[in-house]
Amino acid sequence: MKAVIPAAGFGTRFLPATKSQPKEMLPVYDKPIIQYAMEEAVASGIDDILIITGRNKRSIEDHFDKSYELEQTLQKAGKDRILKQVRKITDLADVCYVRQKEQVGLGDAILRAERHIGDEPFAVLLGDTIAKSKTPCTRQLMEIFNKYQKSVISLKTIPNTRQNKYGVVKASPVEDNIYKITQLVEKPQNENRKCLAIVGRYVLTSDIFDKIRETEPGLNNEIQLTDAISKLDEVYGTVFDGKTFNIANRFDWLKASIEFGLETDERDELIQYMKTFIG
Repeated sequence: MKAVIPAAGFGTRFLPATKSQPKEMLPVYDKPIIQYAMEEAVASGIDDILIITGRNKRSIEDHFDKSYELEQTLQKAGKDRILKQVRKITDLADVCYVRQKEQVGLGDAILRAERHIGDEPFAVLLGDTIAKSKTPCTRQLMEIFNKYQKSVISLKTIPNTRQNKYGVVKASPVEDNIYKITQLVEKPQNENRKCLAIVGRYVLTSDIFDKIRETEPGLNNEIQLTDAISKLDEVYGTVFDGKTFNIANRFDWLKASIEFGLETDERDELIQYMKTFIG
């Protein structure tokens, strides 16, 4: 299975930091956001990855490319551990790139992948979302896809006060933690209950491309992937067994940086520092 990582948005919610660099290249602890998605795809058994970029996103390509000068400098300095990390980034997977020439929505960005994907099912990992779990989120979706041979999306439960920040679904259970989706709505305004929200991971059948072409611009006058998925004959969902960080908002970016920092050698020092603010 191939994977698509959309990374073409402007990142306006992170301005001014994203004025001169892609949002997907903002660091979460010591790695750019998009590297977490790349590593998840690879950990799920995927080694053919297409990244959808846009203007001013060249640094994404540079990050996953070989850097001869940097490697030579590290080698001469005897910094073998860092050199190994740098080379690992280059060797993660076979990576291709295509540009979304106009910012007209996530659905249109996915449509740019059609020639690369062909008529095979494929995974989508949003480049601004980090999923953290023992079993990679994408792997969990692939296992359900293998059983049902239908598109599968990752979900989490959110309060209705957060619904206008996510695509949400209505669904009926078919077995333990697997749901058949009956309705999808992008960022609704008036649900009065807890919602099952889409959290940026999908396994889609190739007929999604035709459905995107049939989809009219929706919210924000953009072609929404959620609207296109709702046109598919059969879609399943599962509540993700793990944590997700939607780095489209600053608080999740901060939480993710702290959580990953707590898994490093700096854990004790970080805890002591945070205690100074508690009083």
